[in-house]
Amino acid sequence: MKRLCIVIICILFAHSYGQAQTIDSSSQITKVKVFPNPATNVVNVLGLKNSIQANILISDIYGNIVLKHRWKIKNNALNIPIATLKSGLYIISIRSKEQEVTTKFYKQ
Repeated sequence: MKRLCIVIICILFAHSYGQAQTIDSSSQITKVKVFPNPATNVVNVLGLKNSIQANILISDIYGNIVLKHRWKIKNNALNIPIATLKSGLYIISIRSKEQEVTTKFYKQ
C-alpha cells in the first residue's frame, strides 16, 4: 500500500514537473522555473520576487522537512545547495512577504 501511494504521488507531481505558478500579493500569477530537473548538487529557482528575507523549506514526499534556510532573494532567483539530499522527489516551499511558492524537483 505504501508503494502504491508513493507511485500515485509521483504521477501527480510529474504532471507539472519543474514549473509552478504562484499568486503574489497583487493577485498576479507568476511562473516560476526550477532547473536542472533532475538535479545533483544545486537547484536553481527563477521567476521569484526579490525579498529581503524568505523562508525556504525543502520537504520529502512524506512531508518531512529535510532542509531549512532563510535567505535574501535577489535578481529574482535562488540557488539552493542540495548535494546532501538522498535521491528522490522533493517539495520546495518559498515564503516571503512578497509571495508564496510551492514547487518540486527530483534529486538524482
